Order: sequence, then C-alpha cells, then structure tokens
Amino acid sequence: MRSLMRRRNGVDPAPSIWTYRVQRLWLTPFFRRLLRVGLPAFALAFGTLWYFTDEDNVTALVEGVQEIRREIENRPEFRVNLMAIEGASPVVTDEVRGAMGLDLPQSSFDIDLDMLRERLVALPAIADADLRIQSGGILSVTITERVPALIWQTREGTVLIDGEGHFVAGLEDRVPERPLPMVGGAGADMVVDEALALFAVAEPLGDRLRGLVRVGLRRWDVVLDSGLRIQLPETGARAALDRVLALDDVQEILSRDVMRIDLRNPRRPTVQLSPDAMTALRQLRDGEPNPQPLSGDQRG
Repeated sequence: MRSLMRRRNGVDPAPSIWTYRVQRLWLTPFFRRLLRVGLPAFALAFGTLWYFTDEDNVTALVEGVQEIRREIENRPEFRVNLMAIEGASPVVTDEVRGAMGLDLPQSSFDIDLDMLRERLVALPAIADADLRIQSGGILSVTITERVPALIWQTREGTVLIDGEGHFVAGLEDRVPERPLPMVGGAGADMVVDEALALFAVAEPLGDRLRGLVRVGLRRWDVVLDSGLRIQLPETGARAALDRVLALDDVQEILSRDVMRIDLRNPRRPTVQLSPDAMTALRQLRDGEPNPQPLSGDQRG
C-alpha cells in the first residue's frame, strides 16, 4: 500500500546506485577487515610516528625507561654487598681483590662476571677461577692456584714454575710451602715433565743433588753439591742416570774425586778427575811416593 502511494507520489523505493555499491562493498570480508583492523592500525602508526618526530618526547621516553631500569637494578635483592674468595693463599687473595677492582655494594647488573674471570685467569698465579653471585648478595670467587713444582734460575732472576712450565711468581715474592728442586738454563720451562722424571730417578741422592741444568735446549746436566756434573745424553737420560746411580751403589763413584761424568755418548762414557786426583794418579803410575792418601778414585 505504501509502495503504491510512493509510486503515486513519484518517489522510487529502490536504493541509489552508490548506496547499492556501498552495501555490496560492506559485505566483502576484505573491506570489513580493512575498516576494523587496518584503519585503527594506520592511525596508531601515524600517531606513534608523529610522537617520535619530536626529540623532547623521545628524550623523555628514554629517561623514563632508564629510571625504571635503575629502580629495578637498585633493589636490595639485586645488590652485591660482599665478596668471598676461596682456594687462594693470602698473597693471591690480595692480588685477586686488586685485579677485580670492585667497589661494593654494587648492583649485580653492573658486574660483568666474564670480564672479571678473564682478569683473574690472566694473573700468573691463577690457573682457573669460577665466579658466581649467590643469594644474600654474595659474590663467590673460587680460585684454583698454580702449584709451584720447580725453582727455575734464569738470567733475569729466580722464579717459580708449575708442572706445565707456567710462571707462578718470583721467588722473592712467594716463598714455597715446601722445598722444591731447582733447574736452570734456557728452555728448562718447556720440558718440566722431563725434569720431574729425572728428579724422581735422582731421589736416592738426597741432599747431595743441587739441581738440573738445561744445556743447549737439548739435554740435561745433573749438578751435585760437590760440583760434580753428570752430563746426560739427549735421549735415554733417565736410563743413563739410573746406571750411574747403580754404579755408585757398587763403587761409590759419586763420592770420589771426580769433576765430571760424561754420558753424552752412551757407547763411550768418560770420567774427568780433578787436578789433584790426576796429579796423584800420574805419581802412582810413575812410581813416585805420594805423601797424601789417595782419594777414592785413585784407590779404585
């Protein structure tokens, strides 16, 4: 009835072409998604970009974030108040504290454990270090010290080295807890294992053994307190020294008036007598009377 009245009044009840197109466009999923999601996202992105174009806004935002971070980092549960050092001698403990250079209390976020460990491992006396932040605000530092194995006498001075040849400390800076064997000569630190093996073989010599000297980066000399030198070969040094000790058990050759026992040529070992022993030997061969008693080597 109404449509008839509209038609009579000259009004067309059908929608216009633009109204029809808008209604059809609204029915498409892409258009609805664009209006519901894309348009707000574009507005948000445009507003954010416009906000950050102002340097004052950016500075205020950065300062606000930094202030929040400082408040979190400075909370009591994140602060380190004490440092506990374990496994280090008193001298090394002082070196550790000096190398770390921490001014406690300090936030745990400001402590770089990896960097501090690198500092400690770089110290000559330290083989390894383990750093951990424990509950209660304690920085735990566990130190593994290098254990001195030998006293190495060089031209620059006398130092302590460990079983791998690493420098530990100067002898004047760190007194060994126990008596250590002594080595000398260039390159002795590179063959510490050989030196320790020779010291183990020479243990029967006791206090008569003064030390070992590395010669020409090739071989060892065994030096006794009497000044006698046992010149060992480049190869088979342990066996050669063992033969000398066995000979000493039978003939006490190391107690005689001998200056040098040369074993560098295993096929032709030689013995060098002292000048007095050589004189006495010549007199004995010439049949001249010797007013002095013969030494052990001369009697043999």
